[in-house]
Amino acid sequence: MKGKNAIDMTHGPLTGKILRFSLPLMAANLAQLLFNAADVVVVGRFAGHTSLAAVSSTSCVIFLFVNLLIGISVGVNVVIARYLGLGGREREISRALHTAVTVAIAGGLIFAAGSLLAVRPMLVMMSTPEDVLHLAEIYLKIYFLGTPFTMLYNYGTAALRAKGDTKNPLLFMLVSGTINIALNLIFVISLKMDVVGVGIATVISQIVSGMMTLVCLMHSDDAVRFEWKKLCMDWGSFWAMARIGIPSGVQACLFSLSNVVIQGAINSYGSVVIAGVGAAESIEGFLYTSMNSFHQACQTFVSQNLGAKAYNRVDKIVRTCLVCTLVLGIVQSVAVCIFSHPLIGIYNTDLNVIEAGALRLWIVALPYAVFGLADVLVGAIRGCGIPIVPMIINLLGTCVLRLIWVGLMDTSRTGVEIVYLSYPVTWIVILVAIGLFWMHLRRKGFDALKSIDGT
Repeated sequence: MKGKNAIDMTHGPLTGKILRFSLPLMAANLAQLLFNAADVVVVGRFAGHTSLAAVSSTSCVIFLFVNLLIGISVGVNVVIARYLGLGGREREISRALHTAVTVAIAGGLIFAAGSLLAVRPMLVMMSTPEDVLHLAEIYLKIYFLGTPFTMLYNYGTAALRAKGDTKNPLLFMLVSGTINIALNLIFVISLKMDVVGVGIATVISQIVSGMMTLVCLMHSDDAVRFEWKKLCMDWGSFWAMARIGIPSGVQACLFSLSNVVIQGAINSYGSVVIAGVGAAESIEGFLYTSMNSFHQACQTFVSQNLGAKAYNRVDKIVRTCLVCTLVLGIVQSVAVCIFSHPLIGIYNTDLNVIEAGALRLWIVALPYAVFGLADVLVGAIRGCGIPIVPMIINLLGTCVLRLIWVGLMDTSRTGVEIVYLSYPVTWIVILVAIGLFWMHLRRKGFDALKSIDGT
């Protein structure tokens, strides 16, 4: 039985359903970026630059630590979507869902406890300045207390997306994000709680989003329904989700590591360029998040239709998502470049910073649709239950090729635009490699994929 917010992905026209799936997801992700930006603005304006540096310096630590656990949510989405497509697999869906919730709670608690010991050594290893170290440590320790609820939100919304429900996750994000901003204003401005207030506000918003997700699953009127008494650890379901999800998390971590190396090269060009790049990267985050909604749609729709053995629909799904991504990518990238100066000016009014950020946008943001197309094909391949190949291609293209590129550069003699060129060049390489592998899968036949995840 389909829930009221579910989408029938295996029958009927595709374009409208893909948009119905993608647009709320896009709105939720963009809202999350805006709420995160608001956090930085509040702490930067009302707690001082040291507190801003403390919060900002922790982003890569949070990304590296949390991403592997969140990566399993990709597996939750693919496995449950496949069972939904197969039909008549209510028991398997229930066991997968309750295993995912068990992993979210237990894994989140273990992670939160372990992070209390690991935070300071990690910050010291990153050469965090002394005047920032103590505040950054406090913020991270508070932040990680909310990890179980972050996991609940990500795993739970992955299950909701598997049946096509992206409206409820949007609602949860809007509510929790609004609470986060309101509490930041109270704790930081009124109560002068500095980074402690920001951390507590974040944890409370994480609790709200996690519990709203869990309550939604408890009131679900279909197979994707949570009940406390059914909590379990089904190892078959876990390994099916982990086999797909862990490579996805590792891939995201590899992106982060390669960006750390590139950031090291950019740092050699001085503070003006660093500031311009920081602003440009924030804008690029909105471009990526918008297009990534079609990656999620492609992954979910492909997985359900393979489960339903509707192989003739898979090509149509991929083509539709590619076209939507291309159109969106071109429109938003051109708009960002045309308005690059005023957009960078939102972050900083220094004319030199604005020029530096605009240069980055014209080189990196303008061809961003190339990355979006590759991302859609990665979603299609993951939807087929194949996680390792996209990870290897991204490892070679994103990490190895960029490391070689930067390693061969002499930043004292070449302009920073040569560093920026590493992005579009590697995107093209990744798109070609991913495209060739997708063509191989199509020639092999989608019916040969039915035994990949044992379903």
